Amino acid sequence: MLPIDGQPILTAAQMRAAEERAAPTPEAMYALMERAGAGVADAVRRLATGAEVLVLCGPGNNGGDGFVAARMLAEAGHPVRVATTGKPVSDLARLARQGWTGPSEDLVTAGPATVVVDALFGTGLSRPLDGKISEALHRLVRAAHLGIAVDLPSGLATDSGAYRTDPPTFDITLALGALKPAHVLFPAADRCGAVRILTLGFEVASDLTVLTRPAFLSPGWDAHKFRALVAVIAGVMPGAGALAATAAARAGAGYVLCLGGATDRVPHALVRRRWAADALADERIDAILIGPGLGRDDTAHEKLAAALASHHPLVLDGDALALVTPAQLAARRATTILTPHGGEFHRLFGPGDGSRVDRARAAAKASDATVVLKGADTVIARPDGVTLVAPAGPSWLATAGTGDVLAGVVAARLAVGALPDRAAAEAVWLHAEAARRAGPAFIADDLAQLLPAAIAACR
Repeated sequence: MLPIDGQPILTAAQMRAAEERAAPTPEAMYALMERAGAGVADAVRRLATGAEVLVLCGPGNNGGDGFVAARMLAEAGHPVRVATTGKPVSDLARLARQGWTGPSEDLVTAGPATVVVDALFGTGLSRPLDGKISEALHRLVRAAHLGIAVDLPSGLATDSGAYRTDPPTFDITLALGALKPAHVLFPAADRCGAVRILTLGFEVASDLTVLTRPAFLSPGWDAHKFRALVAVIAGVMPGAGALAATAAARAGAGYVLCLGGATDRVPHALVRRRWAADALADERIDAILIGPGLGRDDTAHEKLAAALASHHPLVLDGDALALVTPAQLAARRATTILTPHGGEFHRLFGPGDGSRVDRARAAAKASDATVVLKGADTVIARPDGVTLVAPAGPSWLATAGTGDVLAGVVAARLAVGALPDRAAAEAVWLHAEAARRAGPAFIADDLAQLLPAAIAACR
């Protein structure tokens, strides 16, 4: 079983195509099912530690994987039962069913077991579950000490992360061959528990992957404070700008310039000046951040216009995202990173279609910017479609000011020379790691203080 960090994510269609390339004949495809079932059986046997296992088998190939796993568990002497929704309907599932020589119970009336394995529908589900099947699934998983889903909890939409039918929450999901979007996109990800990958013996690739821990190097012997200069343009809510500037300083910037805002709310190490548009003409600036606490008045519009006109890399957050248009962003010739939460994204780009990945990709292309769509499943999309998804960070991040901190970290990582998508990825990882170190009920100020420790964990 592999952890998900850095792993590719495949849609249902991409996974089918990969399987067909790896197993182009029915015989090869059944051998692949045997391999998948063997992987499930081995994982379940180790997780069950001798307890009775109930495998729930559906009518399709996911059910076929379940029959193979049940057979192999029985052959290994492990106590196992099977419950089904009826007769298999796919050729592979029928063949797998023939290999199971034990009794089969009716899913609706099946009794509980210590360990329940959901091999009902997986990625092939195209409609809501039958009510009786859904009720039985919830009842059996609720009664079990351990719930394990094969490929996906039954009831999820593979590619969007939505519910077709709200499934129970599983303790672990065994992704067959590769991750699917529903493993990392909410609300589906909330039902998967810990996700682990069972490899099937063939390579998979995708331009959508899971964020992984970055690696940081210390500044070289010849480094100086102007190696990474971040200019933070403050506004009518100076506390937000102060949070962002402090975060930038603690996330690797060598010099942070606060333009405007209060002068008594930032560490003394930060340089504070009155706002003036010509301050952005300084060639030493490596990244500009605008938006946290900016406001939406005439002065805010003037500041944003100056930032957009500059040739420096630019990070836009908060109020700046309410004042700009995709056309203005696409007209820039310098690097641009956007860090919207869901509401800001909707206002800027409209509702759109598809999953959060689809919408973030479309927005990145339309704005010619790297888009960091924040949320429990933060999505980082480049204009060319290459995309990262960050696993959920601590839920305590849902508190005021944490977005300002993230924006400051993005600006710092951009200033030190990282490419835009890498800067965003480093920032999102550091942000979540600082939150993990902060523990419950932290405030945004705490995150900034813990960024150096988060960086140290990456060296």
